[in-house]
Amino acid sequence: DAAVFLLVLVGEREREPPAGRRRRRRWRRRGRGGGGGGVRPWASATSVSASGKRIQKEMLELNADPPADCSAGPKGDNLYHWLSTLIGPSGSPYEGGIFFLDIIFPSEYPFKPPMVTFKTRIYHCNVDSAGKLSLDILKDGWSPTLTISKVLLAIKNIITNPDPYNPLVSSIARLYLTDRAKHDEIAAEWTIRFAR
Repeated sequence: DAAVFLLVLVGEREREPPAGRRRRRRWRRRGRGGGGGGVRPWASATSVSASGKRIQKEMLELNADPPADCSAGPKGDNLYHWLSTLIGPSGSPYEGGIFFLDIIFPSEYPFKPPMVTFKTRIYHCNVDSAGKLSLDILKDGWSPTLTISKVLLAIKNIITNPDPYNPLVSSIARLYLTDRAKHDEIAAEWTIRFAR
């Protein structure tokens, strides 16, 4: 049985209290079915456990069948904070780089997307200097049917195939569109400098 709390206003009268006198509030724990108005359920226990179960399930699936060149798992014993490693895709200017990502799951997961941040610097039009990633499925394109494995695959895909039309860093996007060789040269230099 989920416990519910009832807010009881002590000393409340039908008229407003005199100026300077505050209403005193007292919380009283009640069992299930404790009355009508003012009763509200203890929401956090059920929502956290449901999201926690989903995250545990995804962790087991990820360990059983990880995406190529990716790994991810909880940071210490915090199920809602993961660290991930992504190996730079071969044939790209990021080849040979090891990129670390921070993944924070909200308590409303999977109904809200995880927040993914690059911890390793990367020269990419869809990743800003703070490591924020521009990826549709982490915003408006999110669906509760998506998993962290699919998110990692989408990140690998956007690393290999940048989206210069929805950039976070417009100068890098411009260079990508106008001088791809120079863009790739700088990206490879950054990979050597920051990701090895």
